[in-house]
Amino acid sequence: MRVVIDWRVVWAKSVTDAHGEPTHWLPLQQHLDDSALVAARLVDEWVSPQVVDRIAQDLPDGVGGVRVLCRWLAACHDVGKASPAFAVQVPEFADRMRDAGVVADPMLLSHPQRSRVNHALVGYFAVRDFLRVSFGDARSVVAEQLAGVVASHHGVPPERSVLKEVGRASELVGTGVWEQARTFFLERASTGVELARYRDVRLSMPSQVLLTSIVIIADWIASNAEFFPLLEAHEPPEEFDTAARLDVAWQRLGLPARWRARPVGSDVDAAFRARFRPEAVGARPVQVAAVEVAAAQGRAGLLIVEAPMGVGKTEAALLAAEELAARTGADGCFVALPTQATSDAMFGRVRRWLDVLPGLAGAVSVTLAHGKASLNEEFDGLVRRGWFASIGQDVGDGPFAHSWMSGRKKGVLASFVVGTIDQVLFAGLKSRHLMLRHLGLAGKVVVIDEVHAYDVYMSQYLGRVLQWLGAYRVPVVLLSATLPVQRRAQLVAAYEGSAVVAPVELGYPVIVGSGGVEPRTMPLPEPGIDVDVDKLPDDLDALVGYLRNGLRDGGCAVVVRNTVTRVQETAARLEEEFGEDSVTIAHSRFLACDRARIDLGLLRRFGPDGERPGLHVVVASQVVEQSLDVDFDVMVTDLAPMDLVLQRLGRLHRHGRTRPASVSRARCAVVGVEDWAGDPVRAVAGSRRVYGEHLLLRSAALLVDRAAVTLPAEISTLVQAAYGSGPIGPASWQRSMEDARSDAERAERDRSDAARTFLLGEVGSDGESLVGWIRAGVGEAEDDPRGAAQVRDGAESLEVLVVQSDGRGGLTTPSWIGPAGDEPIPVDLAMEHRQAKVIAACALRLPVAMSNPGVDLDVITALEANRITSFHLSPLLRGQLVLVLGGDRTAEIKHGKAHFHLTYDPRKGLMHERG
Repeated sequence: MRVVIDWRVVWAKSVTDAHGEPTHWLPLQQHLDDSALVAARLVDEWVSPQVVDRIAQDLPDGVGGVRVLCRWLAACHDVGKASPAFAVQVPEFADRMRDAGVVADPMLLSHPQRSRVNHALVGYFAVRDFLRVSFGDARSVVAEQLAGVVASHHGVPPERSVLKEVGRASELVGTGVWEQARTFFLERASTGVELARYRDVRLSMPSQVLLTSIVIIADWIASNAEFFPLLEAHEPPEEFDTAARLDVAWQRLGLPARWRARPVGSDVDAAFRARFRPEAVGARPVQVAAVEVAAAQGRAGLLIVEAPMGVGKTEAALLAAEELAARTGADGCFVALPTQATSDAMFGRVRRWLDVLPGLAGAVSVTLAHGKASLNEEFDGLVRRGWFASIGQDVGDGPFAHSWMSGRKKGVLASFVVGTIDQVLFAGLKSRHLMLRHLGLAGKVVVIDEVHAYDVYMSQYLGRVLQWLGAYRVPVVLLSATLPVQRRAQLVAAYEGSAVVAPVELGYPVIVGSGGVEPRTMPLPEPGIDVDVDKLPDDLDALVGYLRNGLRDGGCAVVVRNTVTRVQETAARLEEEFGEDSVTIAHSRFLACDRARIDLGLLRRFGPDGERPGLHVVVASQVVEQSLDVDFDVMVTDLAPMDLVLQRLGRLHRHGRTRPASVSRARCAVVGVEDWAGDPVRAVAGSRRVYGEHLLLRSAALLVDRAAVTLPAEISTLVQAAYGSGPIGPASWQRSMEDARSDAERAERDRSDAARTFLLGEVGSDGESLVGWIRAGVGEAEDDPRGAAQVRDGAESLEVLVVQSDGRGGLTTPSWIGPAGDEPIPVDLAMEHRQAKVIAACALRLPVAMSNPGVDLDVITALEANRITSFHLSPLLRGQLVLVLGGDRTAEIKHGKAHFHLTYDPRKGLMHERG
């Protein structure tokens, strides 16, 4: 007689107390039922229509088939828990299964291979073999693909070699009654599903990635005991009202509504006024053209907007995003920028856009995605509002940071995201839960600002991400002051997944679209500005004389240096000449809170409505070219690549104002070369280390005989010449320039090769599966320093949190930072969140010399000696390196090859000397 087994005894979820005793449990059958209904509800109400449409392209039943398949996959995802390897983990529940006839040998708990036979891999074989039988096809492609989705639901697709090991571990996988159990759950999941309709399906890789991410999210939600309560450990299995469980859970979860974008319409002027500037006469030409080109594309595509600084590219991108979203079903937008500072500034602008954005039905989730987001007061306030929203309390209409969406892995899933470019480039980095990053981008319009700022190494990742975004049919808008024609062609080819076509000069400003859309050129904004270009020797006395003459009637100057060391040396000399009160120093080697104070001071004095001092000199590194809307009367800049020189020149006479007579005409002196009469001109060593010889030589060749630059008319011409391959400059320079080009090309090849170590593969062809998709990845992208370093080539130096010694064995917050300074820090007890935020705002980048290979590990070892229990207890500070300064604001770092003497000055920043 056949024994009838109550398969509800197979357990899936457990909770244990502090003594390891089980307190709660949930049957596998119920968890699969919960997950299935969550997946279906996600497709119905949360997954972007743009994502659903992309998956539907691969299925016989279109959009309806997406819901069916997601529900089926979620109903199967944990079937591998019906295995001895899993069951024996909680002996009490394994005993209950044994009593019902499902027997696992208790000795398997100590089996050396048990941990490698995880339930996701067992599920792979169960689903693959079940579908092969169902299809009557032992070589079924789609069976392998769907099994790969199930095997990947913990964020890491399996590797073929590991699957072979699991396939040989029959005692851990389970045969006989265990196979019956898995078949039961799979047959139950398939009730009412016409599996035969999927027999000849060939899923694309994008669809498999998206399906996996939906299953992951369904599993996460269904695994949350606050939403889906468990049984007490002593309770027997019972029949649940799964639909009622879902309704209660969904209400408590409170996911924000989708954005249902509307077309901008033909009256772009009215749309611009409604969203950005009610007092404006109308939209600018670049904004009108962006909307028109977006509308001409019909569906998804790539837009590249090349236009001068200050003509409204950001507003053009947001208007184009609305138009593209309305046409594709995208229900969100990701705006990526080069730095945390630019992201913070953009977050406020996007928030104001969301306040008036049509198509938002109630609250919508928004997040700031970078490592210091919690220090942004505007975002932190949204997080606190969003937390209450997520547990069922009312929240007013408008954007909020939903707590479930602001988790480390899930932040990019919010409807609207502003973040650093890293967060987009991570989608090209082989890392755990990569598919969630892809889902977070696949449902949005993606806007990437300042594309010209990304070097060849980062461009490897950007190109690969664009290829995947193109395969997902994601609309993308790229913004740049100007791009070399070759680079523009590469970006379009990457998105279209095609070979690079011969680059064509299109004029300037220009908007380029993919898919054969006609490029749109626009007239240059009037009036332009002529900047007189002087060449000075790299001598501080010459610099002082130039500024003395230029500022004889008053005015404000900026000196831009390529290295922090040159900033500090220059500032010291200018303070002697003009006095400390007339000199401001700005660079990247300040505490984050000091940097914010300096930036606010710059905006207050030199911004659009600045209260300008009578005579003042700002000495800054590249930070001044990147994000701040500031305006100066005269400039001195180190020689830099031509696009960056032009970016810097854009800070001259930027705002309409009356200026002193001696600076009524914009002037810039270029310095930072060993000798302007050199043959060829050679940049100083620090600049060569930062930018390389090749681009500096080409920039010098364009400037050496030039008396003036007209902005913005000459921007494109100069950039194309600087980044082109044609000869420029004196004939006697050409040999040196060719040698520099060869060196640069060799270095680029080396960097490109290095980038491929963790670079995600190309999209691939239909019929491939997820098995081996991210082989040899980096783990968690943010958690593993190798991952964060990969997308930026490790260019960022080590970061520390700065505190001070009180001289009595205790610690305080830095004494100079204002009201929160000089506060005692608990060493062994948990600190208040308020104080943790203060300390987090005291983050500091160490000099590159302390982060170079050969000394970096010694520096880390020395800093790790400052282990502070209270920091470990704070989620905001845990895992951070700590630099303890003495009362005199100095510290000694000494370990192995590392020996540095550090001094921090609130006006000058961090200074270092080698020991």
